Amino acid sequence: MAKVASEDLGTKPISKLLVKQAVPASIGILVMSLNILVDTIFVGNWIGSTAIAAINVVLPVSFFIAALGMSIGVGGSSIISRALGADNKSKALKTFGNQITLTLLFTVTLVVFGLLYVDDIIPAFGGKGAIFEPAKIYYIIVLYGVPFLALCMMGNTVIRAEGKPKFAMYAMMIPSVGNLILDYVFINVLDLGMYGAAWATTGSYMLCLLFILWFFFSKNSELKLSFAHLGLDKLIVKEIGSLGFVTLARQAVVSITYLFMNNILFNLGGETSVTAYAIVGRMLMFALFPVFGITQGFLPIAGYNYGASKYSRVRETINTAIKYAVILATVIFILLMLFPDVITRLFTHDAEVLKETPSAMRWVFAATPIIAIQLIGAAYFQAIGKATPALLLTLTRQGFFFIPLILILPSFYGELGVWMSFPIADVLATIVTAYFLNREIRKTLIKPISE
Repeated sequence: MAKVASEDLGTKPISKLLVKQAVPASIGILVMSLNILVDTIFVGNWIGSTAIAAINVVLPVSFFIAALGMSIGVGGSSIISRALGADNKSKALKTFGNQITLTLLFTVTLVVFGLLYVDDIIPAFGGKGAIFEPAKIYYIIVLYGVPFLALCMMGNTVIRAEGKPKFAMYAMMIPSVGNLILDYVFINVLDLGMYGAAWATTGSYMLCLLFILWFFFSKNSELKLSFAHLGLDKLIVKEIGSLGFVTLARQAVVSITYLFMNNILFNLGGETSVTAYAIVGRMLMFALFPVFGITQGFLPIAGYNYGASKYSRVRETINTAIKYAVILATVIFILLMLFPDVITRLFTHDAEVLKETPSAMRWVFAATPIIAIQLIGAAYFQAIGKATPALLLTLTRQGFFFIPLILILPSFYGELGVWMSFPIADVLATIVTAYFLNREIRKTLIKPISE
């Protein structure tokens, strides 16, 4: 019998596996990021710079709800990778079924809550003044599609845990390409403004879910569910929750960060500063796509080999992932330091925004070459099922360092203090993560093992 794809994670050379896993993940993230990037460019040029700020206000709310799907997906996929590595397919199936049930329960509940309190939530996230009305239009329509997005994000991680990175890549590409086409039709051709931008986004989520469903019902997937697998299992739910909470906490902190940033910047510089942050935020999602891709590719390889007790392969996976990610992050850093003005002009022709954004971008990306260590380090603990250190290291950058910095530094340096907070938080978080990762490697992975 031929080996199933998941078994390759424990036998093939690490460098080849990482490339095989990371390249499709990177391409998928690239297309998804390009979607967000081009969507912002379309909105900025076809609707106006205030619309960019409006979307930036809505994103943390919708992404937090969708991140429930991602967190359930990542938490469950860690279990699935280790279960497949230990040849326990029944646990993998039960875990997948529980992921679906949990995703639907939580996201639908939060969407209802989000729609009931729309007029309170939007101002709280910086949707004030001229930003409020376009933000409300976008928010309501996009929220309808968020459960679809959550299921897509959950399903995508499971596909990758099965060792099928190309299909995971397709799942990320479909909504991105679909959104761009629908953007053009709804905004430029039909002139629907913010309504068009919102329905294009929601429609793209639906397209993605159709593909995800096709994959799991086709012969491409090893995980063939029955209704019995959908019933919640207390122990599995607890394990999904403990591991998935890491991802959810990270997104919660991201949403809180947006809340503080939008309000602080609105008070310091009005709509112009909020728009500048929106542009820089899009570049944070877009420019680092290869680093995020390596992190995504790293997870199933590390999890599978740890589950199979192949510790030397786990060490090699960590070292290879960090090396590749640092090289790519350095290239990204150089490009962003050289061309921030050119990048800003793609989004808007507003003179005030063009004046403020390039300097902000240089500050935000100043510590980019070292962030790979922090990302891979935090991901490692999540991959091997150690929820507490994974949670703490994930929260280190934004929760423990960045949020306090943006609350303190603007008192001394004004708006510059906001932008300075980014590289300072990156450096501090990387130092902390490197220490704990090195300690864990010496404690757990460096010992003789029969492989």
